[in-house]
Amino acid sequence: MADLAGTLKEEVRRLARKEIRTETEATRQAVSQYRRDIARLKREVADQEKRLAFLEAQEKRRLEAPPATNDTAENVRFSARSVKSQRERLGFSQADYAKLVGVSPMTIFNWEQGKSRPRQEQLASLVAVRNIGKREALKRLELLDES
Repeated sequence: MADLAGTLKEEVRRLARKEIRTETEATRQAVSQYRRDIARLKREVADQEKRLAFLEAQEKRRLEAPPATNDTAENVRFSARSVKSQRERLGFSQADYAKLVGVSPMTIFNWEQGKSRPRQEQLASLVAVRNIGKREALKRLELLDES
């Protein structure tokens, strides 16, 4: 009788293990598929981060490059009204525009009022800012704020 009870217990265990295995097989396969997907996504994110870092570095170098030389600034006329209209076209305050040009806000005020004139280096940066759009000006201002 002990053999019969032991045999029945072993058979019940075997059938239970088999049943559990069939029930959990789908979950096990799904888990392994999810792990593969997660690994693939991690690789993609790492690749995208590398590309983004490269592009940010490239853009920063491009924006920090000297925009104009003194030769081009020599042929440019200065007008107080043009400084104010450029600033208003970009939608910047005097302080933000001053950061973009690389001078103090008071200098921008004096230029706009016609009380002073920019030096050659400052005129070169004004010429460089003249040719950029609103989006690029905002990007440059963000980069300057980060520094």
